[in-house]
Amino acid sequence: MLSTVRDAWKIPELRKKMLFTLMVIFVFRIGSAIPVPYMDKRLVAQMFAEGSGTVLQLLDMISGGGLERFTIFAMGVSPYITASIVIQLLTFAIPALEELQKEGEEGRKKIQFYQRILAILIALIQSIGFTYGLFKGALYAETFLQNSIVILSMVAGTCFVIWLGEQITKNGVGNGISIIIFLGIISRIPNDLIGIFNGAKAGTIGILPIVVFSILAALVVLFVVALNEGERRIQVQYSKRVVGRKMYGGQNTHIPIKVSMAGVMPVIFSSSILAIPATIAQFNQGSGFANFLLNWFTPQGIPGTIIYSVLNIVFIMFFTYFYTAMQFNTVEYSKNLQQNGGFIPGIRPGRPTSEYLEKVVNRLVFVGGLGLALLSSLPIILGKFMAVPMVFAGTSIIIVVGVVLETLRSLEQQMIIRHYKGFLN
Repeated sequence: MLSTVRDAWKIPELRKKMLFTLMVIFVFRIGSAIPVPYMDKRLVAQMFAEGSGTVLQLLDMISGGGLERFTIFAMGVSPYITASIVIQLLTFAIPALEELQKEGEEGRKKIQFYQRILAILIALIQSIGFTYGLFKGALYAETFLQNSIVILSMVAGTCFVIWLGEQITKNGVGNGISIIIFLGIISRIPNDLIGIFNGAKAGTIGILPIVVFSILAALVVLFVVALNEGERRIQVQYSKRVVGRKMYGGQNTHIPIKVSMAGVMPVIFSSSILAIPATIAQFNQGSGFANFLLNWFTPQGIPGTIIYSVLNIVFIMFFTYFYTAMQFNTVEYSKNLQQNGGFIPGIRPGRPTSEYLEKVVNRLVFVGGLGLALLSSLPIILGKFMAVPMVFAGTSIIIVVGVVLETLRSLEQQMIIRHYKGFLN
């Protein structure tokens, strides 16, 4: 990892991208320290210290770490992620969106525009829930104008964070939205460690649970690395053909199919959807309906922990298949192989090749998705019953390790492209 970063730093073009990414990260961290107007920091800190369940921890993780300090970046990129899920699902349901997706770059820009508009609307609704619901007691805004300023500050902060993420993706290194979430998670690690140390010192947390979670965290890291690096190589052979006086083809190669093509996106999508009940509960905080949602659909209650974990597994499996299907179209891949004179030994070209690839991909996706789902849900259950304040350790570690690996892979790909350009020139 360090050698990859060091080699990339030596290349002027990549060094500029890395410096740009660091600059955006610096701006994001500054914004994460700017509180919204009319906010009482003491009361917000008290709410998190009392732990009003694990709902606040969940929303803080999804928002990127700004919620605990109730800053202008309190909602982070969560509205954008929710909008992305809705738009991608609607693409399969609405023919007009499906046609836009097939139009290439222009169609993609239009879909992104719709996604931004929807993200702003979701941010507006969520900020109203924060202002008049969950954090109403921590705000000393009394008039409609003061409350409007609080709401607009958070919506504007979300728009700016989304723009920062897009700038990283466009001009920096890696996926900007994933990096924003990554920053929010790692910024909480010191506080989590201090909380565990204080709990162990006070005797409220036993040594055995800490040892179990440490071992589990190490296993999660190893397993996520194995999932991201593991691949199935399908042998492909190209038949010889003569074009003019030259002969092409005749070589053997392979199709690398990753065990986890979707990366950490299914985990992020699942966490965002499962945060919806807690978000809805903000509007009627303290009511019977809000308590029902928190007890049955969030890790705040024991039945909610079980239901949350089961739904987490289901959503991660679904989005793993969904995201993989969007990235790897077996029918198109089969057609491209056939048009270029390629075939899989023992498999007829055309539809049999497509069916064979689909069979292989489905098996790999099942293993990768189930592994991510279990690693994400197991720490939640153990954290609830062993009283360790790391209930989202599995999800957090998966996202952190996955984002690091994806960023390094992006650096490696850009170095390879640059070397090819130099060779051709």
